[in-house]
Amino acid sequence: MSLDSVRAFFAEKAPDVSVLELETSTATVDLAAKAHGVEPARIAKTLSLRVGDRVLLLVARGDARLDNRKAKAVFGGRTSMLSPDEALALTGHPVGGVCPFGLATPLPVYCDVSLRAFDEVLPAAGAINAAVRLAPERLAALTEATWVDVCQEPPPAA
Repeated sequence: MSLDSVRAFFAEKAPDVSVLELETSTATVDLAAKAHGVEPARIAKTLSLRVGDRVLLLVARGDARLDNRKAKAVFGGRTSMLSPDEALALTGHPVGGVCPFGLATPLPVYCDVSLRAFDEVLPAAGAINAAVRLAPERLAALTEATWVDVCQEPPPAA
């Protein structure tokens, strides 16, 4: 169902974007980076967050960490991650495949400015072995996302 809703989303809004299905799991940033042959930072992870009684999705680069102070200032309260069951119920996607496409429930989507470091990123596509490749600006446009600065800068590579 989840992968189908993502395929339907792209068929309607961006038929030129192909869903990439792999034989191996891409459920974590590291697994996805290895499977797609890219650095972990290019994996666009989607965090399912609760702020008070609101739920939202935040898409950030794979090596970014949420900055609680920035997030509280931008979202108006302390953030907490949804449980895997809550994420599945609200997005229609299992953890490891959560993405801002083909959602079961309309949710506000935010893209962290950290994504803009890349010409192309790979967010999940509704399953633990599926992704898409697209430009961060296109990701934001397709999901009607708001750009925010809520992540810490990743540490410099050693």
